[in-house]
Amino acid sequence: MPNSCRSFIALSLAILLSSPGSFAFSSPLSDEAIREAYFLGQRRDEKMANFLEKYKQHLRQRDSGPYIAWVEFLTPFALLVLHSRDRSMGYSAQQAAQEHRGQEESVAINIDVLFTESYGALIQRPTSNRSGAPIGFTFRPSDFWRDIDVQVMVKDKSLKPARLTGEPIYFCADGCVLMGATLRLEFPARVFDSDSATVHVVPPEGPEVWVDFDLTALR
Repeated sequence: MPNSCRSFIALSLAILLSSPGSFAFSSPLSDEAIREAYFLGQRRDEKMANFLEKYKQHLRQRDSGPYIAWVEFLTPFALLVLHSRDRSMGYSAQQAAQEHRGQEESVAINIDVLFTESYGALIQRPTSNRSGAPIGFTFRPSDFWRDIDVQVMVKDKSLKPARLTGEPIYFCADGCVLMGATLRLEFPARVFDSDSATVHVVPPEGPEVWVDFDLTALR
């Protein structure tokens, strides 16, 4: 084989292997992938649920602090499945393609944080500013999730989310009681240019949590 031909093949392989798309999940999504995500979301059945469960890691409860129950890494394909699932009747594959076309693709990371005996809905506080005042209780604010630090790491680099929000979780029977919150971090899909990502959760009390995702295993 001529040396020039060998050089061309080597260069082509180097470009392919260094391409972000060759490391992780598919992005941008092809027209075929958009259709597949649309129809999977429209199923709203066990097959869809089992598929989405692959994007979530459930964690064991620690001895202290809030319970980091699970961490979910949603790729552009998984987000499109969820979008299709949540749309009303009459939503078509053509509409899904039109809505997606021209939009910057995103990744969403969801983290469920639940209260425990050591980190519950009630907080102990002195009943007044006087020295020796008796201890009373007050409800933990619904935005307690702001005290939880989350870092997403790719290639030992911390990514800054484009958007960070939190949604309180309530249990409602005769009344509603705050149980925890779901944190959501959103990033441009293009920043995940590796085959893995790590989510590092630092609660205000209790041990820190690290969760690793193999991005090559996610669509």
